[in-house]
Amino acid sequence: MSGDTPGPRWIPSGLIHNGIDIALVLLLTYLILLAIGERRTLWIVRGLIILMLAQVISQRLQLRLLEVVLDKLVLGAAVAMAVIFQGEFRRFLELLGRGQMLQLFQRRRPTPKPDSVVDEIVDAVKELSQNRTGALIVLETIAPVDTRVFVNPGVSLNGEVSKELLQTIFQPKTLLHDGAIFIRGSRIVSAGVILPLSERTANRQLGTRHRSAMGITERVGNCLCVVVSEETGSISLAQGGILNRPLTSSKLKELLEEKFSLLVERESVAPGLGLVSRTLGSQIRNLLVSSRSKKNRK
Repeated sequence: MSGDTPGPRWIPSGLIHNGIDIALVLLLTYLILLAIGERRTLWIVRGLIILMLAQVISQRLQLRLLEVVLDKLVLGAAVAMAVIFQGEFRRFLELLGRGQMLQLFQRRRPTPKPDSVVDEIVDAVKELSQNRTGALIVLETIAPVDTRVFVNPGVSLNGEVSKELLQTIFQPKTLLHDGAIFIRGSRIVSAGVILPLSERTANRQLGTRHRSAMGITERVGNCLCVVVSEETGSISLAQGGILNRPLTSSKLKELLEEKFSLLVERESVAPGLGLVSRTLGSQIRNLLVSSRSKKNRK
């Protein structure tokens, strides 16, 4: 017998290498999701992972043309994510450079429930209406609003929706009261936003705020716009370029609860990472099993 004895075969070195590779990818994905911290981002990351898996499969099956196309798509998707979430990626890189990555794991303040967000908006609108203080509030619904449609994006706030903050912004003596507020989920993204005016022939009783509400909802289908008239204190809700007016505060609440999407509510995406991990792990295991079976046949 030869003196050379084969090493243990129960743990293939390739499998260990692939396992470490997968674990590092999942860890990096987890840190990026924590840095961005938005539920809707989970779907974007899933889409990117699906493209990456499709690229690996096309490479295994030696589908050269498809592999080249998917490679370009993955690169383009990665660049698009870096542009869309540049602020979040900047925070991630800053924490990485400072060696403060543990801050990503710190528990965040609980996200307000959608019902409480609607209540805060309605309570603020009710008091603004009673005081005849003009207001204009844009609410993002089922999909992200491209802020490039705004004439002026206003001043970035990124503050939590509250009755007190909404009322403060629209006080006549503040610098931002003339523009609109843009709300995404439970956050006030910006204030002092200038909206495009409607080109329709409007009632002469309607002022610039109402024409702005009609204009933005004409151009963007996935948003609502609440208007409080400065002259009469009446409440209106615009959707699809149509004004629903006048409204009571209770009717406004009913409409917002029906139409204000819950899908854009800001919350931690960490609980959803398990599903991504399981999906990715399952796909990789299938690839490894397929690869080993091909080697055995050879």
